[in-house]
Amino acid sequence: MSLLSAVLLGLVQGVAEFLPISSSGHLAIAEHLLSSGSIEVPDFYDVLLHLGTLIAVFIAYWQDIKDMIRELFDGVRDLAHGTTPNPVPPARRMILLIIVGTLPLFAVLPVHELVEGLGDNLYFVAAALVVTGLLLFASDRVRKGRKTERSATLIDVLLVGVAQAIATCPGISRSGTTITAGCFVGFERKFAVRFSFLLSIPAILGANILSLKNALEGEIIWADVPVYLVGVAVAAGVGYLCIRLLRMIADKGRFGWFAYYCWAAGALTLVLALLGK
Repeated sequence: MSLLSAVLLGLVQGVAEFLPISSSGHLAIAEHLLSSGSIEVPDFYDVLLHLGTLIAVFIAYWQDIKDMIRELFDGVRDLAHGTTPNPVPPARRMILLIIVGTLPLFAVLPVHELVEGLGDNLYFVAAALVVTGLLLFASDRVRKGRKTERSATLIDVLLVGVAQAIATCPGISRSGTTITAGCFVGFERKFAVRFSFLLSIPAILGANILSLKNALEGEIIWADVPVYLVGVAVAAGVGYLCIRLLRMIADKGRFGWFAYYCWAAGALTLVLALLGK
């Protein structure tokens, strides 16, 4: 893989993972175009790219993550001594919400290879991008909610988790779908964004664990690893900037701006599929 290809894919991953435009869909399109130019994108590099964006989440939400880690140990100690506080600290309750929100992903495990294979079908990716656009367009028309980690119910986060499970399909934006679902169940917009990104941590880790076995079974060209790491650095840096951008957009409640882009990307993908590129 050339340095230019690695940087390009890192840029696509960093932008599309966090902006609500579907990283899996855009990577499928980019890889399809690159492969048509006799450039093969290794599975191992795909895994590393997702780890790069995971680094961006840790940097952007390190305070939240640190608070949850501390509350995890405090919670175990309180259970052992029977001294659980009431009300439960917000960071400790967030741990429970993330666990419940992650549960629907287990329903995807038996068919995850089939779902990943949909990325090879540009017709499906095009349709999924259009659906993502419709969801984003609808999200701006939902009445603003007020729920945060203090008041969100387990049913609320379970529904957001179902949306995340659906978003494992290439072309369906994970961030866009989970943020939209959060808006529909009454989350405050800033919390919908924050919960979506924190919820991505176990999702990305789980996806990488599933993919790592297949990636390691393939041939890894270790001489290309430095090139891969450049792409990972690009994905992490661009991803962090996109998280900050989406936070600002959340303040204005203008997620629907991305709907038009998704519709245009879906139409372009359909054209590429029809031309057989």
